[in-house]
Amino acid sequence: MHPQFLIYGANGYTGELTARLAVERGMAPILAGRNAAEITALGTELGLETRIAGLDDPAALDAMLSGVAVVLHCAGPFVHTSKPMVDACLRAGVHYLDITGEIAVFEALAARYDEARRAGVMLLPGAGFDVVPSDCLAAHLARRLPSATRLKLGIRALSKISRGTAMTGIEALVQGDSGLVRKQGVLTPVPVAWKERAIDFGNGPRTAICMPWGDVATAYHSTGIPDIEVYMTFPPAMVNVLKAGRYLGWLFKLPGVAGFARSRIRAGAPGPTPEERAQGRSYLWGRVEDDAGNSAEVRLQTPEGYTLTAEASLLIVEKVLAGQATPGYQTPSSAFGADLVMELPGVTRSD
Repeated sequence: MHPQFLIYGANGYTGELTARLAVERGMAPILAGRNAAEITALGTELGLETRIAGLDDPAALDAMLSGVAVVLHCAGPFVHTSKPMVDACLRAGVHYLDITGEIAVFEALAARYDEARRAGVMLLPGAGFDVVPSDCLAAHLARRLPSATRLKLGIRALSKISRGTAMTGIEALVQGDSGLVRKQGVLTPVPVAWKERAIDFGNGPRTAICMPWGDVATAYHSTGIPDIEVYMTFPPAMVNVLKAGRYLGWLFKLPGVAGFARSRIRAGAPGPTPEERAQGRSYLWGRVEDDAGNSAEVRLQTPEGYTLTAEASLLIVEKVLAGQATPGYQTPSSAFGADLVMELPGVTRSD
């Protein structure tokens, strides 16, 4: 019997996109989640086995993981959903992947390195656009300048966001999350959008603002570089909203405010259309510096983010199923090297 993999949250936007791509590639994932009607309907359409379990039911999760070699967890916000799935994977000896970009999740799983290693389980969060291309870019920069002490990354993603991504953003506001950078190896809170810089992604300078992207956590584990900042481009109106969030975040703690925002998100489109994804591109930039004044700079172009997430997560699944899993907490580049992203279609890198 061939090792099996399971997609949890297969009825979500990214989970379904990944399941359909897997079938196109001749793979046969088990589709799982807590919504029996939606999971069953998708499984029937794609001709795939389905399993139903809620994350609040450890016994059901244990049964769901029977015979499974690796889980691709696609049901966020992962700050709420990752721990019960990781717990189940450690009990069952199943490798864990997810598509989070949430710093708290990366750090929580990194803290379980020894536990996972003893269980023979690889914990690799961030197997999608968060953070495969940026993590590989960081590792490549560190390879070019091993003495680097400062890392700056920039991301320009031309795509709409999915409901799941938007919901994660709402959770961050509810939790009162601030901006984060890495200073001398320590995660350090800063105001949201506290810095701006002009970044040339290869098509002229764009204004980008400092944001708490997942690499503030993962790039440190991948490279050991102690000072890390991540910048992203946004439309000017969105920049103003983010800056206002420094002072208005308390609104989302009021009864009903976050609920209203969630309801508006649920009423919207689930994510970008296939046409929008096909036309979209993502651009990444990175720079490292050392204390002697040396530096290196690299640019990366990739397909649209959700497309890349499906492609990257399945590539990693294939590697794990082939026996290429290192127990313990891993980042994409620590597990598979800085050139992992170059194995994906439509990716170019410019040193």
